[in-house]
Amino acid sequence: MKTMDGKKGELVEKLGIHFERKKQMAPVAARIFSYVILTGKQGTTFEDLVSNLCASKSTISTHLNHLQDLKKITYFTKTGDRKKYFIMDHDTMIRDIGNLIEEWKSEQQLHLEIMDFKRDANKNLSDENKFDLQFHESFVEFHDEAIKSINKLKETIVNN
Repeated sequence: MKTMDGKKGELVEKLGIHFERKKQMAPVAARIFSYVILTGKQGTTFEDLVSNLCASKSTISTHLNHLQDLKKITYFTKTGDRKKYFIMDHDTMIRDIGNLIEEWKSEQQLHLEIMDFKRDANKNLSDENKFDLQFHESFVEFHDEAIKSINKLKETIVNN
């Protein structure tokens, strides 16, 4: 049984831990997803995953099916070859970016509402008790720029 080694193995672990924390993925699912991402367009087979991730066929199968249900991965086949080659679902990143943008817009809207409230409150407060609005203004400005940048990234992904 061959196992992963070197830089790819380290990155599968690091990226796997990231997905466990950030996307609340099970450890094996996170490693499978990481391995698929790092293998790229050529795809990876079920046998490669069993061998390289040192997990049972049942475990790999369960998590592969779950990742497909979540639309995180998809597969293609090659003529004359019965194997499935798993790759990342291209739309996954686009959906994740869209969700991130919506989350940021929601936070930004909340800060705008807080700023309006504090501006109105400042009209009735003495100078020493007035709310400082600089944090909210900076936060909204940051989100404007971040949303522009992430939309540019999304456009690049869609066009490739």
